[in-house]
Amino acid sequence: MSALAPKRRIHPKYLYLAVIFLLGIGCSYLGYLNYTKSNQIVMLYEERNHFLLETASTSALLATERDLASSTIAELSSRLSLTADELANIEDDYRAEKKKNDGFEDQISKISGTVGVLDKLSKTDKELLQKYSKVYFLNEHYIPEKIVPIEKKYLYNEAVSKSIHAKVEPYLNEMIDDALDDGIKLWVVSAYRSFKEQAGLKGAYTATYGTGANAFSADQGYSEHQLGTTLDFTTEGLNGGLDGFDTTAAFTWMQKNAYKYGFTLSYPKGNAYYVYEPWHWRFVGEDLANDLRKDGSYFYDWDQRKIDAYLISIFN
Repeated sequence: MSALAPKRRIHPKYLYLAVIFLLGIGCSYLGYLNYTKSNQIVMLYEERNHFLLETASTSALLATERDLASSTIAELSSRLSLTADELANIEDDYRAEKKKNDGFEDQISKISGTVGVLDKLSKTDKELLQKYSKVYFLNEHYIPEKIVPIEKKYLYNEAVSKSIHAKVEPYLNEMIDDALDDGIKLWVVSAYRSFKEQAGLKGAYTATYGTGANAFSADQGYSEHQLGTTLDFTTEGLNGGLDGFDTTAAFTWMQKNAYKYGFTLSYPKGNAYYVYEPWHWRFVGEDLANDLRKDGSYFYDWDQRKIDAYLISIFN
Protein backbone atom coordinates (compact mmCIF):
# COMPACT_ATOMS: atom_id res chain seq x y z
CA MET A 1 0.00 0.00 0.00
CA SER A 2 1.25 3.41 -0.68
CA ALA A 3 1.76 5.80 2.15
CA LEU A 4 -0.59 8.77 2.70
CA ALA A 5 0.43 11.83 0.76
CA PRO A 6 1.66 14.64 2.92
CA LYS A 7 -0.75 17.65 3.43
CA ARG A 8 -0.06 20.68 1.25
CA ARG A 9 0.74 23.80 3.27
CA ILE A 10 -0.61 27.24 2.33
CA HIS A 11 2.06 29.76 1.92
CA PRO A 12 1.89 32.48 4.60
CA LYS A 13 1.92 35.10 1.91
CA TYR A 14 -1.40 33.91 0.67
CA LEU A 15 -2.83 33.88 4.14
CA TYR A 16 -1.73 37.44 4.61
CA LEU A 17 -3.31 38.49 1.36
CA ALA A 18 -6.53 36.75 2.29
CA VAL A 19 -6.61 38.51 5.62
CA ILE A 20 -5.90 41.81 3.90
CA PHE A 21 -8.68 41.11 1.41
CA LEU A 22 -11.16 40.20 4.12
CA LEU A 23 -10.22 43.25 6.11
CA GLY A 24 -10.73 45.38 3.03
CA ILE A 25 -14.10 43.88 2.41
CA GLY A 26 -15.02 44.41 6.08
CA CYS A 27 -13.84 47.97 6.05
CA SER A 28 -15.67 48.61 2.83
CA TYR A 29 -18.83 47.12 4.26
CA LEU A 30 -18.44 49.12 7.46
CA GLY A 31 -17.81 52.22 5.37
CA TYR A 32 -20.90 51.48 3.36
CA LEU A 33 -22.92 51.02 6.50
CA ASN A 34 -21.53 54.22 7.95
CA TYR A 35 -22.23 56.06 4.71
CA THR A 36 -25.76 54.78 4.58
CA LYS A 37 -26.36 55.65 8.21
CA SER A 38 -24.90 59.09 7.69
CA ASN A 39 -27.16 59.64 4.71
CA GLN A 40 -30.16 58.54 6.73
CA ILE A 41 -29.18 60.88 9.54
CA VAL A 42 -28.75 63.72 7.05
CA MET A 43 -32.13 62.97 5.49
CA LEU A 44 -33.77 62.78 8.87
CA TYR A 45 -32.14 66.04 9.85
CA GLU A 46 -33.26 67.69 6.64
CA GLU A 47 -36.76 66.36 7.08
CA ARG A 48 -36.76 67.64 10.66
CA ASN A 49 -35.58 71.03 9.53
CA HIS A 50 -38.15 71.07 6.73
CA PHE A 51 -40.87 70.10 9.21
CA LEU A 52 -39.71 72.77 11.63
CA LEU A 53 -39.68 75.32 8.85
CA GLU A 54 -43.17 74.32 7.74
CA THR A 55 -44.38 74.34 11.34
CA ALA A 56 -42.89 77.79 11.87
CA SER A 57 -44.40 79.01 8.63
CA THR A 58 -47.80 77.53 9.54
CA SER A 59 -47.58 79.03 13.02
CA ALA A 60 -46.72 82.40 11.53
CA LEU A 61 -49.60 82.08 9.06
CA LEU A 62 -51.97 81.04 11.82
CA ALA A 63 -50.78 83.91 13.95
CA THR A 64 -51.33 86.30 11.04
CA GLU A 65 -54.79 84.90 10.37
CA ARG A 66 -55.59 85.05 14.08
CA ASP A 67 -54.53 88.66 14.20
CA LEU A 68 -56.57 89.37 11.07
CA ALA A 69 -59.58 87.57 12.55
CA SER A 70 -59.21 89.50 15.80
CA SER A 71 -58.97 92.73 13.85
CA THR A 72 -62.01 91.78 11.76
CA ILE A 73 -63.99 90.82 14.86
CA ALA A 74 -63.04 94.08 16.52
CA GLU A 75 -64.06 96.02 13.42
CA LEU A 76 -67.36 94.15 13.13
CA SER A 77 -68.04 94.67 16.81
CA SER A 78 -67.38 98.35 16.35
CA ARG A 79 -69.68 98.45 13.33
CA LEU A 80 -72.32 96.45 15.18
CA SER A 81 -72.15 98.82 18.09
CA LEU A 82 -72.44 101.75 15.71
CA THR A 83 -75.31 100.06 13.91
CA ALA A 84 -77.11 99.39 17.20
CA ASP A 85 -76.74 103.05 18.12
CA GLU A 86 -77.93 104.08 14.69
CA LEU A 87 -80.90 101.73 14.98
CA ALA A 88 -81.72 103.16 18.38
CA ASN A 89 -81.59 106.66 16.91
CA ILE A 90 -83.71 105.57 13.97
CA GLU A 91 -86.25 104.01 16.33
CA ASP A 92 -86.35 107.20 18.37
CA ASP A 93 -86.86 109.21 15.21
CA TYR A 94 -89.55 106.77 14.07
CA ARG A 95 -91.39 107.03 17.38
CA ALA A 96 -91.20 110.80 17.23
CA GLU A 97 -92.52 110.84 13.67
CA LYS A 98 -95.21 108.29 14.49
CA LYS A 99 -96.32 110.36 17.45
CA LYS A 100 -96.40 113.42 15.25
CA ASN A 101 -98.31 111.55 12.53
CA ASP A 102 -100.73 110.14 15.10
CA GLY A 103 -101.31 113.68 16.24
CA PHE A 104 -101.95 114.73 12.67
CA GLU A 105 -104.27 111.76 12.19
CA ASP A 106 -106.20 112.68 15.32
CA GLN A 107 -106.52 116.24 14.09
CA ILE A 108 -107.53 115.08 10.63
CA SER A 109 -109.98 112.61 12.18
CA LYS A 110 -111.48 115.33 14.33
CA ILE A 111 -111.64 117.68 11.37
CA SER A 112 -113.09 114.93 9.19
CA GLY A 113 -115.52 114.04 11.94
CA THR A 114 -116.51 117.66 12.30
CA VAL A 115 -116.88 118.01 8.56
CA GLY A 116 -118.90 114.78 8.53
CA VAL A 117 -121.13 116.04 11.32
CA LEU A 118 -121.59 119.39 9.64
CA ASP A 119 -122.31 117.67 6.34
CA LYS A 120 -124.83 115.37 7.99
CA LEU A 121 -126.45 118.26 9.83
CA SER A 122 -126.62 120.26 6.61
CA LYS A 123 -128.57 117.39 5.06
CA THR A 124 -130.89 116.89 8.06
CA ASP A 125 -134.04 118.97 8.33
CA LYS A 126 -133.50 121.14 11.41
CA GLU A 127 -137.25 121.63 11.71
CA LEU A 128 -137.72 118.02 12.83
CA LEU A 129 -136.79 118.75 16.46
CA GLN A 130 -138.22 122.22 16.82
CA LYS A 131 -140.99 122.99 19.30
CA TYR A 132 -144.03 124.02 17.28
CA SER A 133 -146.81 124.02 19.81
CA LYS A 134 -147.52 127.75 20.03
CA VAL A 135 -143.74 128.34 19.97
CA TYR A 136 -142.24 127.95 16.47
CA PHE A 137 -143.93 128.42 13.16
CA LEU A 138 -143.89 126.35 9.98
CA ASN A 139 -144.79 128.37 6.93
CA GLU A 140 -147.31 127.31 4.34
CA HIS A 141 -144.59 126.16 1.97
CA TYR A 142 -142.99 123.68 4.32
CA ILE A 143 -143.23 120.04 3.20
CA PRO A 144 -141.11 117.18 4.58
CA GLU A 145 -138.22 116.19 2.33
CA LYS A 146 -140.05 113.01 1.41
CA ILE A 147 -143.36 111.58 2.53
CA VAL A 148 -144.64 108.10 1.72
CA PRO A 149 -148.02 106.40 2.16
CA ILE A 150 -148.45 104.34 5.32
CA GLU A 151 -149.22 100.70 4.56
CA LYS A 152 -152.94 100.04 4.71
CA LYS A 153 -152.59 97.29 7.31
CA TYR A 154 -151.36 99.92 9.77
CA LEU A 155 -154.35 102.22 9.18
CA TYR A 156 -157.62 102.01 11.07
CA ASN A 157 -159.52 103.18 8.01
CA GLU A 158 -157.76 101.62 5.03
CA ALA A 159 -159.93 103.60 2.64
CA VAL A 160 -158.37 106.89 3.71
CA SER A 161 -154.72 107.25 2.76
CA LYS A 162 -152.26 108.60 5.33
CA SER A 163 -148.65 109.59 4.79
CA ILE A 164 -145.52 109.82 6.90
CA HIS A 165 -141.93 111.04 6.64
CA ALA A 166 -140.06 108.41 4.62
CA LYS A 167 -137.29 108.03 7.19
CA VAL A 168 -139.78 107.54 10.03
CA GLU A 169 -141.77 104.84 8.27
CA PRO A 170 -139.49 101.87 9.16
CA TYR A 171 -139.56 102.86 12.85
CA LEU A 172 -143.36 103.07 12.79
CA ASN A 173 -143.77 99.74 11.02
CA GLU A 174 -141.44 97.97 13.41
CA MET A 175 -143.20 99.40 16.45
CA ILE A 176 -146.68 98.37 15.30
CA ASP A 177 -145.44 94.90 14.30
CA ASP A 178 -143.72 94.37 17.64
CA ALA A 179 -146.81 95.56 19.50
CA LEU A 180 -148.90 93.05 17.57
CA ASP A 181 -146.40 90.31 18.51
CA ASP A 182 -147.17 91.24 22.13
CA GLY A 183 -150.90 91.01 21.49
CA ILE A 184 -151.42 94.78 21.15
CA LYS A 185 -153.26 96.23 18.17
CA LEU A 186 -152.24 99.72 17.12
CA TRP A 187 -153.69 101.64 14.18
CA VAL A 188 -152.91 105.08 12.80
CA VAL A 189 -155.85 107.49 12.53
CA SER A 190 -153.93 110.67 11.75
CA ALA A 191 -150.46 111.36 10.34
CA TYR A 192 -148.98 114.02 8.05
CA ARG A 193 -151.14 117.09 7.53
CA SER A 194 -150.13 119.94 5.27
CA PHE A 195 -150.42 123.60 6.24
CA LYS A 196 -153.64 123.83 4.22
CA GLU A 197 -155.16 120.70 5.77
CA GLN A 198 -154.38 121.99 9.26
CA ALA A 199 -155.99 125.32 8.45
CA GLY A 200 -159.18 123.58 7.29
CA LEU A 201 -159.26 121.33 10.37
CA LYS A 202 -158.71 124.23 12.77
CA GLY A 203 -161.39 126.24 11.00
CA ALA A 204 -163.89 123.43 11.41
CA TYR A 205 -163.07 123.05 15.12
CA THR A 206 -163.30 126.79 15.65
CA ALA A 207 -166.67 126.88 13.96
CA THR A 208 -167.90 124.23 16.39
CA TYR A 209 -166.05 125.07 19.62
CA GLY A 210 -165.12 128.68 19.15
CA THR A 211 -161.95 129.75 20.95
CA GLY A 212 -162.19 126.55 22.96
CA ALA A 213 -160.68 124.80 19.93
CA ASN A 214 -157.33 126.36 20.82
CA ALA A 215 -157.08 123.98 23.77
CA PHE A 216 -156.83 120.89 21.59
CA SER A 217 -156.12 122.03 18.04
CA ALA A 218 -153.06 123.88 16.74
CA ASP A 219 -153.24 126.71 14.29
CA GLN A 220 -151.81 126.08 10.87
CA GLY A 221 -148.03 126.38 10.99
CA TYR A 222 -147.88 125.26 14.63
CA SER A 223 -148.90 121.63 14.26
CA GLU A 224 -146.42 118.81 14.73
CA HIS A 225 -148.35 116.85 12.13
CA GLN A 226 -147.00 119.12 9.39
CA LEU A 227 -143.54 117.66 10.06
CA GLY A 228 -144.65 114.22 8.91
CA THR A 229 -143.15 112.68 12.05
CA THR A 230 -146.21 112.73 14.31
CA LEU A 231 -149.12 110.30 14.53
CA ASP A 232 -152.37 109.79 16.41
CA PHE A 233 -153.12 106.18 17.38
CA THR A 234 -156.20 104.21 18.25
CA THR A 235 -156.72 100.61 19.28
CA GLU A 236 -159.42 97.97 19.54
CA GLY A 237 -162.51 98.89 21.55
CA LEU A 238 -162.44 102.58 20.62
CA ASN A 239 -164.07 102.27 17.18
CA GLY A 240 -161.34 104.38 15.65
CA GLY A 241 -161.75 107.12 18.24
CA LEU A 242 -159.13 108.78 20.44
CA ASP A 243 -160.93 109.34 23.72
CA GLY A 244 -160.20 106.67 26.28
CA PHE A 245 -156.91 105.64 24.64
CA ASP A 246 -155.08 106.11 27.95
CA THR A 247 -157.25 103.41 29.55
CA THR A 248 -156.20 100.73 27.07
CA ALA A 249 -153.45 98.13 27.06
CA ALA A 250 -152.17 99.79 23.90
CA PHE A 251 -151.36 103.00 25.78
CA THR A 252 -149.66 101.06 28.57
CA TRP A 253 -147.56 99.26 25.98
CA MET A 254 -146.65 102.57 24.29
CA GLN A 255 -145.56 104.08 27.60
CA LYS A 256 -143.22 101.15 28.18
CA ASN A 257 -141.92 100.64 24.66
CA ALA A 258 -142.45 103.60 22.29
CA TYR A 259 -139.09 105.18 23.20
CA LYS A 260 -137.30 102.12 21.80
CA TYR A 261 -138.53 103.14 18.36
CA GLY A 262 -137.84 106.85 18.76
CA PHE A 263 -141.35 108.02 19.73
CA THR A 264 -142.29 110.23 22.67
CA LEU A 265 -145.58 111.52 24.06
CA SER A 266 -145.91 115.19 23.11
CA TYR A 267 -148.69 116.32 25.44
CA PRO A 268 -148.82 114.51 28.78
CA LYS A 269 -151.05 115.52 31.64
CA GLY A 270 -150.42 119.04 32.90
CA ASN A 271 -148.52 120.29 29.85
CA ALA A 272 -148.61 124.04 29.11
CA TYR A 273 -149.76 123.79 25.50
CA TYR A 274 -152.76 121.57 24.89
CA VAL A 275 -155.09 119.23 26.68
CA TYR A 276 -153.82 115.80 27.59
CA GLU A 277 -153.41 113.78 24.38
CA PRO A 278 -152.31 110.20 25.15
CA TRP A 279 -152.82 109.21 21.49
CA HIS A 280 -150.45 111.85 20.07
CA TRP A 281 -146.87 110.56 19.62
CA ARG A 282 -143.98 112.30 17.87
CA PHE A 283 -140.87 110.70 16.43
CA VAL A 284 -137.71 112.37 17.82
CA GLY A 285 -135.14 109.62 17.30
CA GLU A 286 -134.12 106.76 19.55
CA ASP A 287 -131.36 108.67 21.39
CA LEU A 288 -133.52 111.60 22.44
CA ALA A 289 -136.54 109.43 23.24
CA ASN A 290 -134.40 107.18 25.40
CA ASP A 291 -132.75 110.07 27.26
CA LEU A 292 -136.08 111.77 27.87
CA ARG A 293 -137.36 108.57 29.41
CA LYS A 294 -134.27 108.21 31.61
CA ASP A 295 -134.68 111.80 32.75
CA GLY A 296 -138.39 111.35 33.44
CA SER A 297 -139.05 114.29 31.11
CA TYR A 298 -141.11 115.08 28.02
CA PHE A 299 -140.09 116.77 24.79
CA TYR A 300 -141.34 120.22 25.75
CA ASP A 301 -139.66 120.08 29.16
CA TRP A 302 -136.19 120.44 27.69
CA ASP A 303 -134.54 123.58 26.39
CA GLN A 304 -134.45 123.84 22.62
CA ARG A 305 -130.65 124.09 22.50
CA LYS A 306 -130.36 120.83 24.40
CA ILE A 307 -132.79 119.15 22.04
CA ASP A 308 -130.95 120.44 18.96
CA ALA A 309 -127.89 118.39 19.92
CA TYR A 310 -129.85 115.23 19.04
CA LEU A 311 -130.58 116.27 15.47
CA ILE A 312 -127.40 114.59 14.22
CA SER A 313 -128.61 111.19 15.46
CA ILE A 314 -132.32 111.45 14.81
CA PHE A 315 -132.26 108.80 12.07
CA ASN A 316 -129.33 106.68 13.27
